[in-house]
Amino acid sequence: MRFLHTADWHIGKKLHGYDLIPEQEEAYRQIKAIAEAEHVDAIVIAGDLYDRALPSEPAVTALTKMLVDLNRQDKFPLLAISGNHDSGVRLGYGAEWFSSTDFFLRTKLADVLSPVTLGDTQFFLLPYFEPIAARQFFDDDQIRTVNQAMERLVAAMQAQFAPDKKHVLIAHFFAAGSQHTDSETQVQVGGLNAVPVDLLAPFDYVALGHLHRKEALQNEPTVKYSGSPLKFSTSEAADTKGVWIVDTDTTPVTVTFKPLKPWHDLVVLEDRFDHLLDRNHIYPVTPEDFIAVNLTDTTPITNVMQRLKTRFPRVIELNRVNQLTVTPETLDVQQVQQDPVTLLSDFFAQVTQHPLSDQQLTWAKQALQRAEKEQEQ
Repeated sequence: MRFLHTADWHIGKKLHGYDLIPEQEEAYRQIKAIAEAEHVDAIVIAGDLYDRALPSEPAVTALTKMLVDLNRQDKFPLLAISGNHDSGVRLGYGAEWFSSTDFFLRTKLADVLSPVTLGDTQFFLLPYFEPIAARQFFDDDQIRTVNQAMERLVAAMQAQFAPDKKHVLIAHFFAAGSQHTDSETQVQVGGLNAVPVDLLAPFDYVALGHLHRKEALQNEPTVKYSGSPLKFSTSEAADTKGVWIVDTDTTPVTVTFKPLKPWHDLVVLEDRFDHLLDRNHIYPVTPEDFIAVNLTDTTPITNVMQRLKTRFPRVIELNRVNQLTVTPETLDVQQVQQDPVTLLSDFFAQVTQHPLSDQQLTWAKQALQRAEKEQEQ
């Protein structure tokens, strides 16, 4: 049995206001090409198909087109679960008849005890769940964390193991020892919801979703996060995105990473402002790439984002590497005794390097009048 492991598509996600559906459609085309080139027997999507519980109409259209293309047109069996960003109820609508075309979509906790058998492998599909769902399922008020729930669930799944099959768990949670990136929603407090990797040892392979970096579990050869197909935050800028190809014919299973090439990359540039605007300074980016800028300047710069966008149209983030240096002039007694509006005007000009506009000056005077009136009352 050979299958492709992917997750965290987050269809419909925006990056600082930019619509990522075109990027996601290109990533999908590459995933499909890998599946075809590797002659996989199935495709696993380990949760977070959508970016939100109420996806937009374009997001629904885009994901539906992808799933129909893979399953109905190219006849790939699909095994998918809902993640913490998905609405299990909405995503699972129609799941009963999806299985007639080998599209196995699971959105309920109880579904995990009805494994799907394809070839030599049993797949256990465990959607994202909260501890209360496990308490109700097992009728046990002592279950308070995902960790405690997983102990019961793994034991229940083992009871379903066919001795002549390999066993794969598809799940969406935070495994102990893995590391977060900025674009992931934190779903544990104080580590209480972290699942120990040792608890997953009975499975031949664990296909995880939730964390967006494939390196999240570097030392685990058969417990893997696929990571997201796209870079969703600057903390992922240096990451190589891709999918896993898993072969269950060997013991242990063989796992191979296949990279995806970003259509428009997310790049962090760190430099001085004058260098960034100097077109003689060449940077390894295209005009369509998403750019995060780390400025090394220590002085204030007026209209900095607007000016940066004249060279890098898709600047999405601006950070200061060094603290701003604003050296105030020595104030004499006469300056201290100036009226508040004059002091504000001088301070504003010193910090921003340009004077208050007429409208800003009017607002300042109105605010001062209201403050004085309140003080009198």
